[in-house]
Amino acid sequence: MAAGTPIPPHSPTPGPPSVPRSEGTADVLVVGAGPTGLLIAGDLAAAGHDVTLVERRTASVGNLTRALVVHARTLEYLDARGLADELVSRGHRVRELRLFGRATIRPTRLASRFPYVLVIGQYEVERLLERRAREAGVTFRYGTEVTGLRQDGGGVEADVRPAPGGRGRSGATVSDAAREDGSVRTVRARYLIGADGVHSTVRGCLGLPFPGTSVIRSIVLADVRLAEPPTTPFELNAIDNAFALVGSFGDGWYRVMGWNRDRQLPDSAPADLAEVRDFTRLALGTDFGMHSPRWLSRFHSDERQAPHYRVGRVFLAGDAAHVHSPAGGMGMNTGLQDAANLSWKLSAVLRRRASTALLDTYERERHPVGTMVLRTSGSLLRLALAGNAPLRALRSAAAEVVNRVGPVSDRAVRTVSGIGISYPRPRGAHPLVGRRAPDLALTSGRLYEALRRGTFVLVRPTGSPGPYGADDHVLTVESARNGRRTLLIRPDGHIAWASDEPDPDGLRRALEQWTGRRPAPVG
Repeated sequence: MAAGTPIPPHSPTPGPPSVPRSEGTADVLVVGAGPTGLLIAGDLAAAGHDVTLVERRTASVGNLTRALVVHARTLEYLDARGLADELVSRGHRVRELRLFGRATIRPTRLASRFPYVLVIGQYEVERLLERRAREAGVTFRYGTEVTGLRQDGGGVEADVRPAPGGRGRSGATVSDAAREDGSVRTVRARYLIGADGVHSTVRGCLGLPFPGTSVIRSIVLADVRLAEPPTTPFELNAIDNAFALVGSFGDGWYRVMGWNRDRQLPDSAPADLAEVRDFTRLALGTDFGMHSPRWLSRFHSDERQAPHYRVGRVFLAGDAAHVHSPAGGMGMNTGLQDAANLSWKLSAVLRRRASTALLDTYERERHPVGTMVLRTSGSLLRLALAGNAPLRALRSAAAEVVNRVGPVSDRAVRTVSGIGISYPRPRGAHPLVGRRAPDLALTSGRLYEALRRGTFVLVRPTGSPGPYGADDHVLTVESARNGRRTLLIRPDGHIAWASDEPDPDGLRRALEQWTGRRPAPVG
């Protein structure tokens, strides 16, 4: 569907027809206040754009969320926004992560400032990102749902109304008059981002399918107290008929997630503490004396991916675009990485520093990553829950390879952590193009500190005169290491251009291509 194609209205909750009334305008309308939506809204507002975020929930951040781990690459993205150190201080660092059977990956092998898995509740990530978004000037509208979309060559119109089920937050909802009569209002934006989860209304409005299957049913989540806590903040194991995960929130509460092959019930069936104790004892040998649950829930896990992440002026990100099994803990991390890829590109187009063709690279780069994560997490889950002898033999052999063969272990940890993700390299380009840039030491600090400015960063060799002066398109810095390599780093920390020898003409072409800048030589 191309830009300008009408999108049929979609109403997830039937109600009486009403005449849409104008509610406001924005550069970008973000739908969904989960981690993905919060990151991209904060990025765009920090870049000076007018951003409105709507969320169906009538409260902001809660504490009953599923994700529990933040991987190294995601921490690097948060570091580029000055947020990583604060988040790390609130969580637990885990140096080993068990994948299946006895297979273990060790993030300590990563060449990163964050050589570990951070165990922390998703709600802590959301609190940090919401605070940043508010400080940057994002307009929040909680207790508000989208019911329809239309787009034309100049923008997107979204029909919004008060979400059923209660009052919203003061100062963060649609108008009082709209709430009283339940009427539909319209918000117009130049672009819209659907980050509204697996049951995405935005995706439905676009008419996009969400093909895939349910890979595991009757997973139970619980938040509990433990009389005999484990010695580590993160325990995970899978056997033939069960798996269990126990992770610490750091405040005396523990998240327990698990599954029992012999107890397969529909999502609507209530979960109880006895069931949680049973699968935890099966998989981990003890239930740690769990008691006093504050939350119990049953769900199923799907593997699904939308065929497109962009339809005209509307984008999908996070769980609205792809969902995976919980194996490897890559779901939330992949969504945050979607946001980091899209935000700077959308900002460049809004500022007219790049053509709209740049927006096509979002799907071209991130759709294959979503597919890779879906396949990786699905394979891990199937091996972990092997139900027959051939699969169990394969699992044992794979575990031995992962544990004993260094290159295989390194590849596994780079894949799960996100550090190994690269984007397509044009033919003839330098081998580093598209790869993630490490946190290079600079004469003025670190690369990911320089990326906090939100612009491209040009890393030139130490002592070189620098071919161009600085401006608000590009920050020029010097490498602290001897060498002749010049790097142009994208705002998302991937390498846009590289040369091992001075190449002023090549750099000039790269700057013009990526930043819209026609630089003139200094002096």
